[in-house]
Amino acid sequence: MDNAGYCNESFNSLQSGTSDEDMVEIAGATLDFSSTDDVPPLDRDYCSGYNAHGGGAQVLNGGTKLMDLLDEPVPGVGTYEDFNTIDWVREKSKDRDRHREIASKSKESTWALLHSVSDAFSGWLLMLLIGLMSGALAGGIDISAHWMTDLKEGVCLNGFWFNHEHCCWNSNETTFQERDKCPQWKSWAELIIGTGRAFAPYACGSGIPEIKTILSGFIIRGYLGKWTLMIKTITLVLAVSSGLSLGKEGPLVHVACCCGNILCHLFTKYRKNEAKRREVLSAAAAVGVSVAFGAPIGGVLFSLEEVSYYFPLKTLWRSFFAALVAAFTLRSINPFGNSRLVLFYVEFHSPWHLLELVPFILLGIFGGLWGALFIRANIAWCRRRKTTRLGHYPVLEVLVVTAATALLAFPNDYTRTSTSELISELFNDCGLLDSSKLCDYINVNASKSSNELPDRPAGSNVYTAMWQLSLALVFKMLVTVVTFGMKVPSGLFIPSMAVGAIAGRLLGVGMEQLAYYHHDWVIFKGWCSPGADCITPGLYAMVGAAACLGGVTRMTVSLVVIMFELTGGLEYIVPLMAAAMTSKWVADALGREGIYEAHIRLNGYPFLEAKEEFSHKTLAMDVMRPRRSDPPLSVLTQDSMTVEDVEALIADTSYSGFPVVVSHESQRLVGFVLRRDLIISIENARMRQDGIVSTSRIFFTEYTPPQPPSSPAPLKLRSIMDLSPFTVTDHTAMEIVVDIFRKLGLRQCLVTHNGRLLGIITKKDILKHMAQMANRDPDSILFN
Repeated sequence: MDNAGYCNESFNSLQSGTSDEDMVEIAGATLDFSSTDDVPPLDRDYCSGYNAHGGGAQVLNGGTKLMDLLDEPVPGVGTYEDFNTIDWVREKSKDRDRHREIASKSKESTWALLHSVSDAFSGWLLMLLIGLMSGALAGGIDISAHWMTDLKEGVCLNGFWFNHEHCCWNSNETTFQERDKCPQWKSWAELIIGTGRAFAPYACGSGIPEIKTILSGFIIRGYLGKWTLMIKTITLVLAVSSGLSLGKEGPLVHVACCCGNILCHLFTKYRKNEAKRREVLSAAAAVGVSVAFGAPIGGVLFSLEEVSYYFPLKTLWRSFFAALVAAFTLRSINPFGNSRLVLFYVEFHSPWHLLELVPFILLGIFGGLWGALFIRANIAWCRRRKTTRLGHYPVLEVLVVTAATALLAFPNDYTRTSTSELISELFNDCGLLDSSKLCDYINVNASKSSNELPDRPAGSNVYTAMWQLSLALVFKMLVTVVTFGMKVPSGLFIPSMAVGAIAGRLLGVGMEQLAYYHHDWVIFKGWCSPGADCITPGLYAMVGAAACLGGVTRMTVSLVVIMFELTGGLEYIVPLMAAAMTSKWVADALGREGIYEAHIRLNGYPFLEAKEEFSHKTLAMDVMRPRRSDPPLSVLTQDSMTVEDVEALIADTSYSGFPVVVSHESQRLVGFVLRRDLIISIENARMRQDGIVSTSRIFFTEYTPPQPPSSPAPLKLRSIMDLSPFTVTDHTAMEIVVDIFRKLGLRQCLVTHNGRLLGIITKKDILKHMAQMANRDPDSILFN
């Protein structure tokens, strides 16, 4: 319940400012959350347009009116302050009440019926808009990233907006073997022009850890706003084209969620309800993966398996629809220029054999080991960045890493090229006309058609490529550890897939040569005869990519679906499944957290991981506050406190809410009131109601007793009180309490004994307790 954002005493303090407290460290970057893109600010001037003649209850008391907030809701009551957890139960209850009201009025008039129909259709319309907007942005990002990647090497004389491939399409002087060379394309060396690199430290990271935290109910104002969308979109193009070891897939999830959050403001039921907005953000996360990989089904499963906290069946349908619209929009734009939606289309000509599951499982083991090693190394580096002077110079760090990456990557052909092109080449199945060094085989039987090439002995260029790929593997493994988490938009999907694809291609070529020279071995007898096409190295690269990505993110079902949608290799689901499960088992044996959960814990976000089991035998009384050495619990009484008393309690404490009891002596629980609602209601009453002074008594009861004529006007605040706060007894097992918090999305839970209030348990208390039980620093939980 501790929250510094609630420490101010008046309604003025709730308005957005530009003080130092508005600057918050998110994923290692200093972001200004004083903007109000997510939740509109509470404006003091709202009273000027407020109708004071609503049907409020009136009580004759010295000529003054008694304001009843049950009939006249106060603007701002029921909203949340920045860096607070939403109350899922209250938000769902508000939505049910709103839906009942619309349904009851729909029979009264045609206009009310149309309003009911539009309300029901608004969710699908919102999904359509998110899909169109995300697909268009993703297409623009893809086209711009390809263009800027080639712009580092040269420029097209026919038009600077053409990338290298498009520039040479219309040339009559281009051969198939040298299809990337044409007179219309000039390198910078030929034009004597230098090249530069760009960086964007503001919209940093992949955004997925923060998206997971927001979807769990936490509020990070401005993280999904219009400025974040604009900056992330522009800088993502610069970061991907710079040649750093990062991808655009993770940040595209952030971009899609920004689109969803902005478009939510067009519809009242999503703008005013945080729980409904998070349903939209879950669908937007699916859209992000759909446009990133051209994998709409995989995107829906990714949102369900990896990102979403609350995913009802209705959200599943809408996610599918939004992902479909986004994929259609991206296909219409055709950013890859090949009339295909998938990023790495493969067409293997030989089936896999059952005995090949052994090397596939070995790739799974490598992926699990790499995933666990990468998470530990990256978290250690990011922690060093946060706790040392290194974090004070983000621009210098990006410059140094970019320069080092350029110098080390340039001599090697496989590190000089973009990561997406590298993966595409590694997935490729060699044909007779392929000019890649990976396809420099000795053709012992040239009469075969290009689609039925047998296993062949490797030429000298293949062995050269193997050495270069080995060096590229070490380079990618090391530089990705340092790059992920810098002050640039950085995704992890493509770099992880690159590591696995390199390892898989190395193993695949080794297996291919082994089968060619030793086809009489026991492991090859019966299925690999001389002159047959037994081993497909590109398939090994695809399986290795899935294994490494699974080891880093711990995805399983969604990973397999994304991979076969990404490559079109529907026939190879079983190898992908075997590698994905093996990598997850191995990685989980070395550490239970995926990379996103590890970054959530590093940043101290209040996220209750559903996959983490609570096996300790503690009780609610062991976790609740106040503890034995703490001062008594701060409470409100239902009818004996004045405005001055309540304002003093607010000023002296920093709690987010207060239990309401019958009296200090009985401690019988009546309800629970949020601090923010109290401040807004008292300030509003002072401004709008005559006679409200510091000595006015506050009533949380249903009926107000008669007041002496000389006493000031009372203030009735029953409407802002939660009459059914969730309670547990002091002997409830914490295992059950943790499960309740996860499944119901509670902010706090009150602890009672025989109906008397004993204490309170908040989400932050649970997270601190779990950290303490795991021998971690409980003070690492930064926010409530």
